[in-house]
Amino acid sequence: MRKSRREIVLKTVIAWIIALIWILPLMGVVMTAIRPFSEVLDGWWSLKPFTATLSNFTGALNHRTAPLYRGMINSLLIALPSTVIPLMLATLAGFGISRYGFPFRKTFILTVVLTLALPQQMIAIPIFKIMSTLGLVDTYFGLILLHTAWGIPWITFFMRNYFKTLPTDMEEAARIDGAGDLGIFFRIVLPNAFPAIASSSALQFTWVWSDFFLALILIYSPDKLLATQRIPLMRGVYHVDWGLLSAASLMVMIVPILIYVLLQRYYVKGMVGWTIK
Repeated sequence: MRKSRREIVLKTVIAWIIALIWILPLMGVVMTAIRPFSEVLDGWWSLKPFTATLSNFTGALNHRTAPLYRGMINSLLIALPSTVIPLMLATLAGFGISRYGFPFRKTFILTVVLTLALPQQMIAIPIFKIMSTLGLVDTYFGLILLHTAWGIPWITFFMRNYFKTLPTDMEEAARIDGAGDLGIFFRIVLPNAFPAIASSSALQFTWVWSDFFLALILIYSPDKLLATQRIPLMRGVYHVDWGLLSAASLMVMIVPILIYVLLQRYYVKGMVGWTIK
């Protein structure tokens, strides 16, 4: 009994230490963002003096070179369609793969899984050449198309695994009553798949919103730059305002967090989509 208690106490202490180490950098970013630059010169942990201010946030939003408010609007214009479009297509594909047999079905599923392991950096040059040939460089449509193509494989795999966990009794009953495939999908399957849809949409939106690499390849006009592209431009040549950069980073980071908070009720339920069956 004592050994069991000691193990619990030891595990608790280790967990708190790991959590503290994990959260310390975030605390440093927050403290740097809400204080004047002069107060953090000796370290953000020094609290004398401590003057809370929002000047870094307003300065980042209205930055002369790269206003963050414009970048966040641009990021929304990319993230919303890049989440909705692949989600619609991949949900239909995932349902079809989970319910219907066809030649080379296992090979197709394996191919989808293999595409998930393909690094973006490996195909950066071919992507740029293809987009340049199609005239889609420096266009939002090109970036949305790229994120859609990148999102469809993993969402298909995700939704296919979730649909495999749903019982088919109601679908068979509806089919006996004369319902077609699309009717079964939209009236029976889709309402029951909301947890998986919420989880995959949260993940896809977060990845698109936080993307820097693909945007760096395709978008270069100053007025079209996304939020993640504008933060590095806030660095001065001879002076780096860390408070400004920290505030900008927090504002960009808070959007995916809000999405997760709104969908957390369904998030854990939908994560069954990552299981392999």
